[in-house]
Order: sequence, then C-alpha cells, then structure tokens
Amino acid sequence: MAPPSSTSLVEFQNVRFGYGERLILDDVSFTIPRGKVTALMGASGGGKTTVMRLIGGQYKAQQGKVLLHGLKDSGEVLDVGQMDRNALYLARRRMGMLFQFGALFTDINVFDNVAFPLREHTNLNEDLIRDVVLMKLNAVGLRGARDLMPAEVSGGMARRVALARAIALDPELVMYDEPFAGLDPISLGTAARLIRQLNDAMGLTSIVVSHDLEETFHIADQIIILANGKIAAQGTPDEVRNSDNPLVHQFVNALPEGPVQFHYPAASVDADFSNGAQS
Repeated sequence: MAPPSSTSLVEFQNVRFGYGERLILDDVSFTIPRGKVTALMGASGGGKTTVMRLIGGQYKAQQGKVLLHGLKDSGEVLDVGQMDRNALYLARRRMGMLFQFGALFTDINVFDNVAFPLREHTNLNEDLIRDVVLMKLNAVGLRGARDLMPAEVSGGMARRVALARAIALDPELVMYDEPFAGLDPISLGTAARLIRQLNDAMGLTSIVVSHDLEETFHIADQIIILANGKIAAQGTPDEVRNSDNPLVHQFVNALPEGPVQFHYPAASVDADFSNGAQS
C-alpha cells in the first residue's frame, strides 16, 4: 500500500466565502496536518463552523480551493468544490462528524444510533455490525448502555454515544462542533481525553471547534484562531498563547475589553439621551 503523498489531509488555498454581502472567510489559507488534532477557535460568527461545512461539501468556496489529500491512502488530491454528488458522498464516508449536543436519533436506542451509519453505508451482516458497534461503544466506555434510549442518558453520555457513531465507519477525519458545550467538568474532561486518545489510537485527523480554552489548548497540536475573515493566529498552543496580536491576546485571556468591544457601535450616550429629552 503506497503511503499518502502529503503530510496534510486538508488544505485551504485562498478561500473566500460569505453569506450574501457578509464576508466570513477572506482569502484564507491553512493546512490540517495528518494525524494531529487541530483546533479552530475565535469569537462567535468568525467562520469556524463554516470551515467544517466547506470541508464536508455542504458549501462551496466562492473563491479558492478546499483540497483533500490522499483519502483512502492514495496520492490523489481532491477539490471538494469540484466533486459531483457520488464523489462527495464517497469522500464523506471517510469523515466522521460530532454535532453540537450529539444530535442522536431520539426514537432509537444507543446501539441503533451507532449502528445507523454501518447499516446505511455498508453491506455488513447484523452479526458483524453488532461486533463493530460494541467495540465502538466500548472505546467510549458505554458498552453497557447499548439498550438505553437517548432520553435515558446524560448529556455527557449522549456526546460519547455520538462520538462512537462518528467513528463507526473508521473515518480518516473527524470533525467536532463544540464537543464540550454544556458539559459538567467531569464529562468535559472525559470528552477531551477521548478525543485525544481516539485520535492517537486510531490514527485519525481531528478538527475541533471549541470555545473552551483550557481543555482545547491541552489536547490540540495546532491552534487556528479566525477573526474578521482572516487567520489572526496559527501555531502550537504555546505559540498562540504568547501571540502579540491584540485580538488573540484578548481572546486567550478572556479580557472584556480589547479589539472586540462590549458595546455595539452606537451614537454617544449624551447624543441619544439629549435627543430623547428634546422629543
């Protein structure tokens, strides 16, 4: 089997994308290294989830390229924006997605949630599906919860079930959209540890969108901070933490004042209140 031709799995080349007149990504270029955990961070609305949707082909770049390198251990480089429907579906089978809050199917149990992608995308018989599902649930510590319904598990457990489902097809790339949102400290630490352990044990490439600085900086190999349509900082956690960019400094130190202002732009207080008094 030929080795992949690139150390990168995903590459953005001068990508531009917006919603109507609102520009989200403006000539953005970066790479997602193979086998590593990359965190996408930044203020709300900065384009983090948009990046994942561009990788998954839900959106197409309005300018530039979103490239996938060497999926299925080939040297082929695929442009997501140029894929037809069949090629896109094949590429998506090599991706796993952990949606915010899990997004489990509420009317089927834990086992069937994890089995769903296997039944949809493979011809495995039910005995093999059972073995795969139990292995994936065991990897996230929930083999004993196989018969529970989503309403019977905690938020942290639901996130782990969703992770088992995301890795059911042994993907090369797993994308996590706010995996720590709404979790208590114990569940949050468990989820973060699982992301790191599964990435290393299964040889995955992981993209984590998160606002949790402590846990994300702890598990990530690379941090990319998006702001104002550009990359404000990129590097190891230590490099980003020590950035002299004022916006990055404000973000990583959770400062209330800085380039990102608390008050939305408005007329002065005196002008507003004097106008009110005159009316």
